[in-house]
Amino acid sequence: MAINVYFVRHGQTYLNRYNRMQGWSDAPLTEKGQADAKRAGQLLSKIHFDYVFSSDLARTMATARLLLAADPNTNITEPTPEPAFREEFFGSFEGQNGAEFADFLGGAEGYHSFAAMIAGWGPDKLKDKIAAADQYGDAEDSIRFWERINKGFEHLRALPDGSTVVVVSHGAAIRSIASHFSDQINPGESPRNGSITKLTLDGDQTSVDFYNKLEIPD
Repeated sequence: MAINVYFVRHGQTYLNRYNRMQGWSDAPLTEKGQADAKRAGQLLSKIHFDYVFSSDLARTMATARLLLAADPNTNITEPTPEPAFREEFFGSFEGQNGAEFADFLGGAEGYHSFAAMIAGWGPDKLKDKIAAADQYGDAEDSIRFWERINKGFEHLRALPDGSTVVVVSHGAAIRSIASHFSDQINPGESPRNGSITKLTLDGDQTSVDFYNKLEIPD
């Protein structure tokens, strides 16, 4: 039997709205962000899930609580924090304007947005470039990122066979995970706030069933 995992990107925050880099830094959900979370909960109410995990950052925990409150069919009232599924850490670049940072890091190669940098370099090479550019040495490179994410997957794979799981996480993290396990994902396409991505864990195999959906496919 397999483990079904529904990754949900948190609702819009004020830093999202202002196009600021937001990794381990946090901002409250906007009114739209609260609606994003509630909509995801209503979509997931069609599915019986056994566990709800969330990145331990404030925006994901808030999203998970709103998601659960919007689902009349679950008796789970509180998400379980899972730090392994935190967002990528941008180090000293946290809070910077996203477009200005893209010009700084990728402009010389003609990349002027995160989408362009990821499409050109791929998610892991971009992590390494951000880490190399951080003068404080705090930003996560791809090795540190995957060491953390893999611990989360070890926890998921240890759940009982046949489990259905919701994980509330982040845009760059979900995009990296989906791109890692499927060559059909356009890495320049960022998961939308409140969108759902489904993975199936079957033994040592991981497949991406769908990505960045605002409706759950039949």
